[in-house]
Amino acid sequence: MMDLPKVLVNRLNDMGITEPTPIQKRAIPHALNGEDVMGLAQTGTGKTAAFGLPLVTLMLKYGRKPAKGVVRSLILAPTRELAQQIAETLKGLTENTPIKVAIVVGGVSINPQIKRLERGIDILVATPGRLLDLMDRKALDLEECSFLVLDEADQMLDLGFIHALRKIAGVLPTDRQTMLFSATMPKQMNEIAQSYLKNPKRIEVSPPGKTADKVTQAIHFIAKAEKSKLLIELLDGHREERAIVFGRTKHGSDKLARLLEKAGYATAAVHGNKSQGQRERAIAAFKAGEVKVLVATDVAARGLDIPDVKHVYNYDLPNVPDAYVHRIGRTARAGKDGAAIAFCAPDEMDEFRAIQKVIGQQIPVASGRPWQPVEEEAKPARGKGPRRGGNRGGNRGGPQGGVGAKPGGSGNRRRRGPNRGSKSGPRSAA
Repeated sequence: MMDLPKVLVNRLNDMGITEPTPIQKRAIPHALNGEDVMGLAQTGTGKTAAFGLPLVTLMLKYGRKPAKGVVRSLILAPTRELAQQIAETLKGLTENTPIKVAIVVGGVSINPQIKRLERGIDILVATPGRLLDLMDRKALDLEECSFLVLDEADQMLDLGFIHALRKIAGVLPTDRQTMLFSATMPKQMNEIAQSYLKNPKRIEVSPPGKTADKVTQAIHFIAKAEKSKLLIELLDGHREERAIVFGRTKHGSDKLARLLEKAGYATAAVHGNKSQGQRERAIAAFKAGEVKVLVATDVAARGLDIPDVKHVYNYDLPNVPDAYVHRIGRTARAGKDGAAIAFCAPDEMDEFRAIQKVIGQQIPVASGRPWQPVEEEAKPARGKGPRRGGNRGGNRGGPQGGVGAKPGGSGNRRRRGPNRGSKSGPRSAA
């Protein structure tokens, strides 16, 4: 019905793809007409094919190989993992066709990439940093690039790629077709749209910040020092199911991965300090089921399309609230169910409030109680000195359940307060 080339329709049938998703149904016709498109859709809705199918159709019309060093179309992605995922999808779509697909990302030697580009490329998937390196070496020619895709554009802004995007766009032809896709819509996105797109068709299939319908969410209010204990307790309930645990820092993710390995879990870590080969091997082992727990920073929040991930843990809440949407989007993919569990320490309450504002809903409390602001905690307690613990009795007990309580639990363990001989003060300050 979309008038795609027969070879591409046959390839889709071979891949078992017969019905377009909502974003594909609305974006593809406009793209095939040569119009610029700005697509807003949550993660896991088929955005790659929404721009991939029109792009492959356009490339098939050339009928001749690209000249030496020439790149005919460019797809920019914020992370290596997402770039790899896009390249794999496009290689599947272009199987048994003359279209050449290549990927250039950091973390690996640049010389093989330079040699690959010398032969000319129909579709190049790249991260901005590595593409700039190749441009500086004059390893590719973008003057004939007729198609530009900015995928997960909001994360490119979060990662500070705005200046890189301006430099790259400056060498591309002004007479080109551009598509921009994003799951959220920060204010700066309007600047991007105005700078790179011409009269774009805006397609929105879900409100920006909306989470997947089949994700069950829960929050545990817990001291930092007790997070690892709770994580292990919860992981014990589903040892044979895949889980992704998101941390905030590279060092913290490595430390947590080592702790989980000692606890008997098949674990791997993925973050920016890992080489591309290490990251690819870790993700491949996770997909194969050899690794059950993947500990990662936000480099894995996008681009991981693994339908069987049942659980996502926000061990540390993200600094950027939109990242929460992408993190929990790693589960409940392809129409399946999933669970997203978050931990909130006292110093993460601002992040928690920002997340709830972005997603427009209250996250159900699984254990503990929301931490009180510092100014409330500082009030004197009946002449016994300053009361430093805003949650009297602590977040391990009380009406919402203990540190290891499942949703709906009612644990009765209580923390010693600061006036009961505690050497280090209340744990809520951890």
